[in-house]
Amino acid sequence: MPNNPITRGLSGLAERFATPGLSRPTLADTIAARQRFFGGEAVDPDTGAVRADQAILTWFGCASFAVALGGTVFLLDAWVPRGATSGYVPTTPAEVAALRPAAIFIGHGHFDHAADAGPITQASGAVLYGTAEHCATARSQTNSAEFECVELGSESSKPGDRYDFELAEGLSVTAVRHIHSARTARHEGPDACARVIPAPGVRDMLRYPTTLTDAAQLARRLGDREGGVLLYQFRTESFTLTWHDSSGPLLDNAPEVLEELRTLPASDVHVGAVQGYNQFTNGLRDPRSYIEALRPKVFVPNHHDNWFPLITARGEAFRTPLEAELARIPDGPELRMLLDPDDYVAPGRLAFKLGG
Repeated sequence: MPNNPITRGLSGLAERFATPGLSRPTLADTIAARQRFFGGEAVDPDTGAVRADQAILTWFGCASFAVALGGTVFLLDAWVPRGATSGYVPTTPAEVAALRPAAIFIGHGHFDHAADAGPITQASGAVLYGTAEHCATARSQTNSAEFECVELGSESSKPGDRYDFELAEGLSVTAVRHIHSARTARHEGPDACARVIPAPGVRDMLRYPTTLTDAAQLARRLGDREGGVLLYQFRTESFTLTWHDSSGPLLDNAPEVLEELRTLPASDVHVGAVQGYNQFTNGLRDPRSYIEALRPKVFVPNHHDNWFPLITARGEAFRTPLEAELARIPDGPELRMLLDPDDYVAPGRLAFKLGG
């Protein structure tokens, strides 16, 4: 950001109301957090272990999810939306850290995806996965660099680059480099999509007024760099989950990514970003290209909620255009629509039996 009076003022506000570091959670904290996020019946009340016969995904705003897959707990992105509002998402970074995830996967480094990555990683003891730039940004968010971060390329890596590794026994991961959402020229003809231009949901700023602490935390992180964009697929013997927190114009700018995605196993559940810059020109054409390549049984939207009311709207605004795009796909997936704020921290919304 340029060094002007407004920027200096925001920086001073941020320093004055800086978010304190997060404490290491106790076992009692972890049991309580996991029961809230994954459901009491899925969590051992003495150990906090999550049952291994299910995949449970719990949304906590924008593109952030807590996941329990085959008993392994991990996070997809690491930001509890706040700053423009406070309390709209009913959790905190401390409660998310209390989940004690084994790993945190960053899709890209903008504030609305990774602003809490460093503190949550440090407090929870998780291993962070992302590009070299994501790792550097996360470390800059804490007073200590004492956490493990696995670098999956860098911002200079090529779209379509692939990284394969094991997260736990019986749980493999593939990361694929892709591109951020971007506006492209209007497409006409049979593949044209209706523009999606919802009115900003500013009423939520009045219903959930922000605090100085939350506004300062947002101000501190507004300039965080993208650092490259990664899509992740998680596979057990009987279940495949794919997630990405941005949907770029692959058809126009990176068709090689679509070629790579088609080589992956078909997804049982695909959780993909639908809000993006190209919605104003080409509607949901870009998200549809990911869905067609990944061939899921179930599609779940993310990054479609009112996380920044000056420029966003509630998820209901995306339901009709998303249904229209899925209807264009032969034998397309079932839509599991998530709607804010009712579907935040709601473990029953996305629970799947492994092998079922």
